[in-house]
Amino acid sequence: MRLNEVGSQSQSSYLHWDELRFKPPPAGLSPQDWWLLLKLWRRSQAQVVPLRDVGGRSFGWVPWHKITEALHRIDVGLGGTMHTPEAVTHPETRDRYLIRSLSEEAITSSLLEGAVVTREVAKQLIRTRRPARDKSERMILNNYLTMRKIRDLQKEEITPARVLELHRMITDETLDDPKAAGRLRKEDERIRVMDEEGTVFHDPPPAGELKERMKMMCAFANGKTPDGFLHPALRAIILHFWLAYDHPFVDGNGRMARALFYWSMLRSGYWLCEFISISNVILKAPVQYYKAFLHAETDDNDVTYFIVHQLDVVLRATEDLHQYIKRQTQRMNALRSRLSGIDVLNHRQRALVEHALGHPDSEYTIDAHQASHDVVYQTARSDLLDLEKRGLLHKYKVGRVMHFRPAKDLDEKLAGDPGE
Repeated sequence: MRLNEVGSQSQSSYLHWDELRFKPPPAGLSPQDWWLLLKLWRRSQAQVVPLRDVGGRSFGWVPWHKITEALHRIDVGLGGTMHTPEAVTHPETRDRYLIRSLSEEAITSSLLEGAVVTREVAKQLIRTRRPARDKSERMILNNYLTMRKIRDLQKEEITPARVLELHRMITDETLDDPKAAGRLRKEDERIRVMDEEGTVFHDPPPAGELKERMKMMCAFANGKTPDGFLHPALRAIILHFWLAYDHPFVDGNGRMARALFYWSMLRSGYWLCEFISISNVILKAPVQYYKAFLHAETDDNDVTYFIVHQLDVVLRATEDLHQYIKRQTQRMNALRSRLSGIDVLNHRQRALVEHALGHPDSEYTIDAHQASHDVVYQTARSDLLDLEKRGLLHKYKVGRVMHFRPAKDLDEKLAGDPGE
């Protein structure tokens, strides 16, 4: 059997030996023969990337046909304007969806790294910007602020100094050694990735190599290596893998790797990427995420496993965004029908009233309203005081801070004319 025939018969999935050995091989081949021929075919197609393992061997990837298909879908879905949800382009709703997506990524990325907090508490933390009460809350707040920072950096090149700055932001007040925030790990800080039973899955490069590796990673991230064209989404995914492989910090490597993925995607023009949460998808099946890293490292440095997994993650996250917007649109249409008399309210006030209808025990502050809609303090203050004046909110003070609760008879008031 020719190598191309083996390749064509292995098109449904990109399998590691751990999975392929349980599949029926092509006629006339044993599982071992099938694997050998498949490996030879993959090697004949492989393209090298600048990342090297601890032994100096290069990593590479195979331009498998499903990768090409997925990249096309990402180009259309995240970089273009066709089929773009109006909700994320309309100025009255765009910021609300952006805040929601940044919050979701901050929360789920932290949960992946061990944060212990309910989603409701996490969302309330971000919305109100109150001080974090423990390490888990601090992780979430740090992630959120870092994601916002990345949006501002998307037109800039990444440098080792910038990577350290982002790490300092993402790990502030969350490390056992506070001085480890914003610096590379040291020789005496031995880091290994292992399971609860002590089985080592990954032994990162020694600390003495990290400074040079960081320079090489940044050159790759900025498009200076390798020679020739590399699809931007592939570059972002390999960058994600690269930082996770080097594991340059004592903690926060996973969060940093995903943050750099977002930076790379935004810098390459995938503007809709800021509205999706890859960590939310990963959190639903974290074992597959870590297995993709493991398969890449245990099969001759073949990053294709991780690329295939992450392309699927991005596409699922994009679909999740579209489905969420569809549900919200349906909900908003029903709300508009119900709230036929609130045309006098602006879009921020309508959003707050919508939330209040579903959460009658919620409380609101000017700072939280300001953060939710990314407006100046005076605008947020005017919004809430106007709603209070119309009888839709009840105002009270906690110390010197004004708080607002939904009126007990909010439904009845909305059935009337809030302009009266």
